[in-house]
Parts: sequence; C-alpha cells; structure tokens
Amino acid sequence: MVKLKEILKETKFISLIGRDDIDISDITCNSRDVSDGSIFVCIKGFKTDGHKYIDDAVMRGASCIVVTEDVQVSGASVVKVNDARRAMAEMAASLYGHPSREIKVIGITGTNGKTTTSHLIKSIIEMSGGKIGLIGTNSIIIDGKETASERTTPESCLFQKYLRQMVDSGAKYCITEVSSHSLELNRVDCTHFAAAVFTNLTHEHLDLHGSMENYAAAKAKLFEMCDVAVMNADDDYSMDIASKTSCKQVYTYSCNNNKAHYFASDIKLSEKGIIYNFNHKNGSSPLKSHIHGMFNVYNSLAAAATCSVLGFSDEEIAKGLIISKGAKGRAEFLHINAPFSVMIDYAHTPDGLYNILKTVKEFAVGRIITVFGAPGDRDRSKRPEMGEIAGNYSSFCIITSDNPASEKAEDIIEEIKPGMLRSGCEFKTIVDRKEAIHFALDMAKEKDIVLLAGKGHENYQITSEGKIHFSEEEIVKEYLSR
Repeated sequence: MVKLKEILKETKFISLIGRDDIDISDITCNSRDVSDGSIFVCIKGFKTDGHKYIDDAVMRGASCIVVTEDVQVSGASVVKVNDARRAMAEMAASLYGHPSREIKVIGITGTNGKTTTSHLIKSIIEMSGGKIGLIGTNSIIIDGKETASERTTPESCLFQKYLRQMVDSGAKYCITEVSSHSLELNRVDCTHFAAAVFTNLTHEHLDLHGSMENYAAAKAKLFEMCDVAVMNADDDYSMDIASKTSCKQVYTYSCNNNKAHYFASDIKLSEKGIIYNFNHKNGSSPLKSHIHGMFNVYNSLAAAATCSVLGFSDEEIAKGLIISKGAKGRAEFLHINAPFSVMIDYAHTPDGLYNILKTVKEFAVGRIITVFGAPGDRDRSKRPEMGEIAGNYSSFCIITSDNPASEKAEDIIEEIKPGMLRSGCEFKTIVDRKEAIHFALDMAKEKDIVLLAGKGHENYQITSEGKIHFSEEEIVKEYLSR
C-alpha cells in the first residue's frame, strides 16, 4: 500500500478533491479490474470514454478517480489532470516503486522482428544463467510462468506492475517489445531502459500515425529513455532516428556495411537455418541458428549485438542462439505426417510477407501455396501491395480473411485483388479462412510448402461479432488426421 499523497508527489495534476492520505493498492484504466483501494484512470480511447464508467469503478471499490473533465463523484477522491495517459504512467511507476531502476529493461521497437529478436535475447541471457522476464506480442513471462498477452505492449498500469513482479521474483533483466502505439500512448513513459533496439521501419500503422515521418517520430521516443541504443544501420530510417536521439551511446549492426559496430559476413542460408560470422572490434566468431531466412540474420544479429553491448561474451551469445527455436508462429514449420510442409507465420504487412516468402523461396523445391489476407480496421493502402508481393513469390495463392474486425472480409479481399492481378499469379478467393486452409492442404503435393501467413501465434480471429477461437495448428492437424 502507498499513500495517495506520496504517489501525487511525482504526478502533474491540476486539482485534488477529497483526501490524499488514503491507501492505494492498485491502478487501472479498466473499471472491471477495479478493487478496494484502486485508482481508476479515465482514459478517452478510440472507442469509448473512461469517464462513462466512474460510477461502476466507485461501486467496485475505487478510492481515487483520475479525470480530465469536471465531474461530480461521491465516495472517492478525484484528481484532475491534463493528460490522463501520462498521469497514469507517472502514478503507476510511483505506486510500484520505479521497478525499472532495479532491473535491466531491454526494449525492442520496429515494424518487424520484435518478437523473434526478443526471444533470441531471452535465450542468450538464460543460457548464460541470467533470470529474465518477457513482455511481448505472444505472451507475458514472469518467474517462468507464461500467460497470453492482449497486445504487444500493455498499458502503463500493467507494464509497471509486471516489472515489479519480475523484480520481486529475482529477475535481473526484462526484455519487452515496444510498439509505436505504446510510445504514442505513453505506455512505457517513466521507464528506464538499459538498452533500446531498432529493427526496421516499413509500411504499417499509418491508420494511427498518418505518415511514415510520424511513424518514425513515434519510434524515436524510445531512444530518449535508454542508456544504450542498438540500431539497424541498413534501414533507411535508422540513422535519422539515431541522429535525433539524446542517447549518448549508439551502436550499429549491419549485413552490408563493415564499418558498423557489429557486422555479419559470410552469410549462409539453408533449409537447416542460418550461419554467419559475427564481427566487431574485439574479433570475429561464427554464429549458427535453426531459424530461417535473411530477415532472421538481422534479428539474430540485433540480439547478438545487444547482448554484446550488455557485456555477454561471443561464446555465451553463440550458445544462446543455437538452442533457440525463435518465437512461436514466426517461420514455424508444423510437425505433420504429410509429403508436403506447412509453415505458419505472423506476416501481415507488405514487408513481413515479402520477407517470409523470399525466405521460403530460397529453399523451396516444390510449389509455394500461400494462404493470406489482410487485417481489418488497419491501413487499407497496403492491401493491394500485399496481393502483388504474395503473387510475385508464390506458385498459387488463396486470398481469405485475416482478422476482419468491423469490416467485411469480402471487401478486404476485393482491395487485395488488384495487386494479385498485377502479379499474374493464379489465385482463388475463399472468404472462410478454415475452408481456405482445407483447400490449400487438398491441393498440396509432395515437396510443396503451404504458407499460412498473417495469424502466426494467434489462436483466435477477430470479426464483427467479437473474438472467436481459431488455431491454424489445430485446423491443420485435425484435417490431416482424417
């Protein structure tokens, strides 16, 4: 328990109505999570306004309500602020005792590669005997216990709570994916990062940011919060972000420029994985990994460079990489009894689709049959581009639904088709994704590769009716078992 007045010492607020000597046990922006002693922060979101749920929060036991509007509340203290998201981050960090000062937080941002890079870093640190927690797209891992995550980076009230739990469990490191949404919406404010990693920046999330310049500016915010920056020198936006940061230690990694601090050379790609030499000022050593493709050379190089900067040896890095299987749902081959292969990948952007298809094409012997769609309620301009990329690198495509959300899957498919037609690739449209997967499995022959792109680790589909269970691995194995 922490007194409200102690929390408010580090929070910018306009006014306080009520007592400030009350005990605070928790902080949340979801009224359903309120319990006795909670602070409830009223966030004006994209779909609803937290001010509508004040009565519900008070009924559930909230001791303090944080608002940006003048409201009448009985039964709880009221703190008015200008920026509710910033205030929530400040209050959460204070409530949980600034846990990022007690644990080395490693943040990874970029359009693609965050999840795989985070799992590779986790493997290196654990192989070296370090205890580490993880916050990411696939899951939250604290004290060895894994739970599903609802978004890439949680709200600040949960983010700080997770960090505190990691510290209390004895973890020395936390590896976390940091999305542009989280940076724009203050989710990691008041966090000290021992290291921040930039993977790349490609066409995505323009529905939120409006332009690539705004998107890059959102990513750049992470590098104002870190001791050390690790940047992909081969990405066009990397050096621009690096030049604007106040971070005094900036390290680069590259597969093309031997002037980078960390440089991959003698790269070999095969169906068995990747091999390359890891070069830096102190020498060179071979690195191997069972993950596939050139994009995973970059991901593993980012992980190796970050761990090297943090003081891990080349030997420790090599041991951690060789045992890692990467992240679930990222270039993942399913274990099936069939004469063909099935790969699942999370690619749902043009760059992600290009990377995975280019990788598959490097070792494919038979045809590449690609099942894909595009998510709804997202930037629509990327849809025809995804169609063209899929067509250019596939033998046959099946355009289907992804997470259509509030949109009609049929409308999304129609917006993908112009790009597919430009590619000249033979294709079929099947709205129902399960039927699309069945169709692909039926047409697959010996040595073919069926690529299911877009869902990756997700075991659900988001439609206008809400979230429904949908596991591609279950669908494939059940269908083939018949």
